[in-house]
Amino acid sequence: MAFRIEKDSLGELQVPADAYYGVQTQRAVQNFPVSGLKPYPAFIWSMAAIKRAAANVNSALGLLDKRLADAIDQAAAEIMEGKLHDQFVVDPFQAGAGTSHNMNTNEVIAARANEILGYPLSAPAKDKPVRSNDHVNMAQSTNDTIPTAIRLGALWRLNELVQTLRELQDVFRQKAIEFDDVVKSGRTHLQDAVPIRMGQEFGGYAKTLERNIEKILLAAEGLKRLGIGGTATGTGLNAHPEYHARMVKRLGEFLGMELYTSDDLFESMASMQDAVFFSGAIRTAAQDLIRIANDIRLLSSGPATGLDEIRLPPVQPGSSIMPGKVNPVLAEMLNMAMFYVLGHDTTITFAAQAGQLQLNVMMPIIAHCLFEEMHVMIGSVRAFTEKAARGITANREKATGWLAKNAILATALNPIIGYEKGAEVVKKAMAENKSIIDVVVELGYMTREAAEKALDARAMTYGGLTDTPAAG
Repeated sequence: MAFRIEKDSLGELQVPADAYYGVQTQRAVQNFPVSGLKPYPAFIWSMAAIKRAAANVNSALGLLDKRLADAIDQAAAEIMEGKLHDQFVVDPFQAGAGTSHNMNTNEVIAARANEILGYPLSAPAKDKPVRSNDHVNMAQSTNDTIPTAIRLGALWRLNELVQTLRELQDVFRQKAIEFDDVVKSGRTHLQDAVPIRMGQEFGGYAKTLERNIEKILLAAEGLKRLGIGGTATGTGLNAHPEYHARMVKRLGEFLGMELYTSDDLFESMASMQDAVFFSGAIRTAAQDLIRIANDIRLLSSGPATGLDEIRLPPVQPGSSIMPGKVNPVLAEMLNMAMFYVLGHDTTITFAAQAGQLQLNVMMPIIAHCLFEEMHVMIGSVRAFTEKAARGITANREKATGWLAKNAILATALNPIIGYEKGAEVVKKAMAENKSIIDVVVELGYMTREAAEKALDARAMTYGGLTDTPAAG
């Protein structure tokens, strides 16, 4: 491999000749060979957006030469479009606060901007007009760019996350309509309970996701308040007085949404509460998805010795030893993915409370975990929706068959014969393997006609009180 020699305040270092990044990024690569992971595209995009906006604003304020600003603008725009992402090479486990990622961004943009101006990577550093610190990083600090980039990156993928959850919500809503004719046994404590309609069951899943989406959107509002312009400690040293407001406006234009200036730059830099709140909303959705996936696995269990009330599309053989076995693999995958999301949320919580005084130096892992939990939720929910949920069918015969054996139907007789007599009926029916109707008539508590009317299973699913006929 060919190298070029670059120099910083610590001395000279070899950098790959074809690398757009420079000496500070190379030091970070050597210092942090931890996981082999690279920054998420959301983190790359958001940092490039900040550098582009800063070049625009500083040029408009007369602080940055227009020729240099235009080159920086073009270079950053290319990165925002997906180019040069292979040049972002610093491990998420890196120097505190994210200085390495910030300098990786500064160096790549500076190199590409110089290239645009006619100075190739091989040109002597002293001849290149665009400098990573002086021009690309003008009026910025790692300490205000990284927390801003975390917010922007999450907002950049927000619509994709919400749309993915809405697609699953819509599928469950469609299934609620499709399955509304199926009256089945409800279950509490994993024991028989009063009847419900399968449509009600799936409608509950749809409503759960609707409320999760509401929480995520609510939490995202806090991410729209940006502290860019606080520079090193929140005072705004080395930034123009108009820089903060202009930056927020320009970044909002890039995102296509309204963003807000911070009413306290010190808080915006020192506190990670907005990231914690947003991650918490994602965590809440994750735990609900775990519960729903568990229900799907349970309802599809068997088929010969389980509930078997729903069937999932077979997507792959389920066993290396048992022929013909098919497992609920998409629901299992969703469980595992959501466990992973919960773990990332825990990491964010620990990292957020580790901030000290004017800065939280754990921001790189907050950024990585937040972007990764969004990425994993999007991918896993999308796969579950398309390969499992959309193809769920109801096993009507099995569901109604279980209901016919459910002695808890006697609950509907409580207003008519009372709890104690109802318990007597259930006990006798189960002991003698008789129907509730036969037993209640045999004991003389009701006429058959009245019992059949009171024990209309579908009517029970609409709630309310059962009519009180005369006992026969």
